[in-house]
Amino acid sequence: MKAAVYNRYGPPAVVRVAEVDKPSVGNHDVLVRVHATTVNRTDCAYRAARPFFMRMLTGLARPRRTVLGTEYAGVAEAVGSGVTSFTVGDRVFGYNEGAFGTHAEYLSVPHDGPVAIMPTGVTFEEAAPGTEGSHYALAFIRTAGIQAGQDVLVYGATGAIGSAAVQLLKQRKAIVTAVCGTAHLELVKGLGADRVVDHTAKDFTRDEQRYDAVFDAVGKTTFGRCRRLLKPGGAYLSSELGPWWQNLLLPLVTPLFRGRRVKFPFPKQDQKIVRHLRDVLESGEFRPVIDRRYPLEHIVDAYRYVEGGQKIGNVVITVVPPN
Repeated sequence: MKAAVYNRYGPPAVVRVAEVDKPSVGNHDVLVRVHATTVNRTDCAYRAARPFFMRMLTGLARPRRTVLGTEYAGVAEAVGSGVTSFTVGDRVFGYNEGAFGTHAEYLSVPHDGPVAIMPTGVTFEEAAPGTEGSHYALAFIRTAGIQAGQDVLVYGATGAIGSAAVQLLKQRKAIVTAVCGTAHLELVKGLGADRVVDHTAKDFTRDEQRYDAVFDAVGKTTFGRCRRLLKPGGAYLSSELGPWWQNLLLPLVTPLFRGRRVKFPFPKQDQKIVRHLRDVLESGEFRPVIDRRYPLEHIVDAYRYVEGGQKIGNVVITVVPPN
């Protein structure tokens, strides 16, 4: 089969499309013919091994797993003898961080892992980007304990995580203020945000409104800068570790002062999460924002674009062209 392979850490150019062995199918596995996948920040971080400690997980000198990719949508081509929850021909989608391998024509996944039947009325290219950013966004929402009627600010509302967070917060009937640049104000309003702040026109941290939670979906600010935005007892959450990894330390320290606090979400990756995302996709309450599409043969260009920092929502890799 064809796959995007990398044998050493580095820039996008270390990735190449090559012929590799098709994965085997165990008794409890599903072999998926991948139709669409994505390139995202997670893929870029693992490919470059940044921060350096990631090599503890992926291989100190060279990557142990040479095919990246976390999200996918496709068709079950074979199932193991012990699989009863999926059958050949099922349209499936899921998330595969850690094992990776979705940047390929075929992928073998455990039948009880983060995989589910695709939502109806959604294409492969729409379903593939439906798990990575959204499961991080869902972790934000659940960790913060957001309830209907609460005020939430989402900084970085045009990224995969931020655009999912706006929609999933509205699905919970939260009151959402979204922060983005001038060019994307209408896009973010269309996602359902109650109020949109243009960060190029004003410093959002000087906002007069107060919030039950502030979500930094791009990891470009800090608790110190955003603390004044929080109501008493409000929570700051970030998608990144922050300077000196402070977002891992502050969740231990800030509760001691019984005031505004930092929480750090640790997202789950299980079948229940993917089934939940299937339901909100099927209901139309969530639709992944898609910026660009590239064929598998041009995946290096996709990596370059994602790392350029201008990505809006998701970048989809088409493995099987739609009919």
